[in-house]
Amino acid sequence: MTLILGWGDPLRLLHCTQGVPAERTTWHAMLAGLHTSSVKGGYEGVAESVEVEFTPLGAYTCLGLPLHHLANCHMHPDEVLGTGWSARLTEQLIAVPDWEGRWAVIDNALTRRMADASPPSPVVAEAWSRLLAHHGQLSAKDLTVATGRGSRRLQVLFREQIGLPLQSVSRVLRFQRALTLPSDTHRSLADLAALCGYYDQAHMTRDFRDLAGLTPAQLCTLADHAAARDGAPADGRLPNVFDR
Repeated sequence: MTLILGWGDPLRLLHCTQGVPAERTTWHAMLAGLHTSSVKGGYEGVAESVEVEFTPLGAYTCLGLPLHHLANCHMHPDEVLGTGWSARLTEQLIAVPDWEGRWAVIDNALTRRMADASPPSPVVAEAWSRLLAHHGQLSAKDLTVATGRGSRRLQVLFREQIGLPLQSVSRVLRFQRALTLPSDTHRSLADLAALCGYYDQAHMTRDFRDLAGLTPAQLCTLADHAAARDGAPADGRLPNVFDR
């Protein structure tokens, strides 16, 4: 989950939901929940910004609201954190001359937010930790056995404190695993699909198209172009695109 505070030209987002015309929005300050559809974004001019990436449980603790309200949407931070919160913090960030000082400003602001916050449920923390460790490759039954809680209770907790249903969270984690698995661990996209818990390559391709707006092959092409631009060898396999 993402918090952005910026100044200069705004961040421009293009929301790409299948079957729905693309929606363009602009933001100087933005709070985004977990998504199950692709969103493209960038700056057209000159801008500076601070971006905070929360874990779901960190966001739940800091924001103090059920996270399903943020799922698949973007909103102004003041809607959650109070009127004027983002403007005051942005002014402080602009006034600091170096980025190390700006990190300290952000740390202090978020620490104050979390000082008296209620911690997440130990049950959902345990389930999240296990699911994360297995890259989404655990069933609801596996988690009910591990936590001693029923499937319905886990679903309620995930919706409230993670933001998405358990099945959707597993889907996102498998996708992230496929993006970050080193290319030397698999010989083909079919191998990658098997390693990441997909039924087959077609299943992985559908998830990539939904979550990234591109197929694995299209991402490979983009990565090869980036590698050629940077002078690195291109191997035709899905790289760790998070490193690019």
